Amino acid sequence: MGTGTKDHAQLSDVFNEDEARVNWHDETLWFVRAKRDKAAHHIPEWEMLREMASQIKDNVLSDLHSYLSEFEANAQKNGIKVHWAADGEEHNRIVEQILKENGVDRIVKSKSMLTEECHLNEYLHQHGIEVIDTDLGERIVQLAEEPPSHIVLPCIHKKKEEIGDLFHEHLGTPEGMSDPVFLTAAARVHLREKFITRRAAITGVNFAVAETGEFVVCTNEGNADMGAHLADVHIACMGIEKLVPQRKHLSVFLRLLARSATGQPITTYSSHFKKPRPGQTMHLILVDNGRTKQLGRPDFRNSLKCIRCGACMNTCPVYRRSGGHSYHTAIAGPIGSILAPNLDIKQYADLPFASTLCGSCTNVSPVKINIHEQLYKWRQVIVKEGYADKTKVIAMKAMEFTLSSPAIYKIAGKAGRMVMKYAPFMVNNKLNLWYHQREMPEPPKQSFGEWYKQQDFSKEKTNQHD
Repeated sequence: MGTGTKDHAQLSDVFNEDEARVNWHDETLWFVRAKRDKAAHHIPEWEMLREMASQIKDNVLSDLHSYLSEFEANAQKNGIKVHWAADGEEHNRIVEQILKENGVDRIVKSKSMLTEECHLNEYLHQHGIEVIDTDLGERIVQLAEEPPSHIVLPCIHKKKEEIGDLFHEHLGTPEGMSDPVFLTAAARVHLREKFITRRAAITGVNFAVAETGEFVVCTNEGNADMGAHLADVHIACMGIEKLVPQRKHLSVFLRLLARSATGQPITTYSSHFKKPRPGQTMHLILVDNGRTKQLGRPDFRNSLKCIRCGACMNTCPVYRRSGGHSYHTAIAGPIGSILAPNLDIKQYADLPFASTLCGSCTNVSPVKINIHEQLYKWRQVIVKEGYADKTKVIAMKAMEFTLSSPAIYKIAGKAGRMVMKYAPFMVNNKLNLWYHQREMPEPPKQSFGEWYKQQDFSKEKTNQHD
């Protein structure tokens, strides 16, 4: 991801250097969260839909093997070529092989968080294959040579002036032009030529139906449809958890997805792909990449219910003020912080700590994922397995030692009050991370214990008996 060995806290500091951007980022995402609330409140049965979606996903995860086998069989009957990939590397090799077999070295791709997770773009570039992202936000970050910072709003961290500069450099728009309508029109002209001339298209998969062997792709721009319908080869990349048992279950998720993501009643395009058109070949790659491992973890299996709406990011006070790139993983925010450690606990040990555990993410999850509880459980796992930050471990040991002894606790309290009163510089300095973002309180004149001893509660007891 180009972040080196920096963790979330360090990368957040980079994002926070531009205070105006942070404030704008925070306010914009909260605006989207507010739209989600309004959309949800307009449906009396909203909570029933959430519960139903959660139970459908529970059912799928409890018998995933059978549903996958049913889906594969039905998809093959429909003329779709089904491939299985154990991890991201195998997924990328399968895509490359399909393209080479068809003599293709230039492709268009619509939004797919799975391909981001597998780092497909970088892999194909290294093997001489040009990839053009056709989602407008994805295309913008691709031109900027950055990963998406949000799973629904990939370039939410970019200001329109920065996008204007990018388009001037790469698309030849007038210098200083930042009007969104003009820039969108320029992007449309730029991408139209790509759609017409590329013989292969890659899409993601939002939902797949075991009963019918079809899959559904949801977009607001129609770029997935344009790419897939004009291409001779359509490659769909799908995580194995994206299944629903029957077509009738789609209505539950389609009503939840767009409202949770952007506050819309439904995505502009909800496109069903069941079989290739005459003369076209359609491939579907089913990818594990740690999902069965997560399925085998009772505390974390609920994370596989995720439908990638991004609602948890829009509401998270940490994500809104630290930016998506600070999470140094394909899927940022609260949900990414419980998915990433499953892939590499050492590399992503910092992410479960990038949370206040306020529970807002859990409250907005359309499929009732207990996100904040899983973040807390990941913290326990990370500490037990020795991947926690050493300074935090030492600090917690010191707190354990202090809090386990009433005598030491009293001495530490007195010492703390004395230091804050007579030597505040020992606390108010750069070495104290707590002081960086806070003003330290005035030292109290006495502890609660000292105050309590001075109180006469005998009168209150007498009044109670009366």
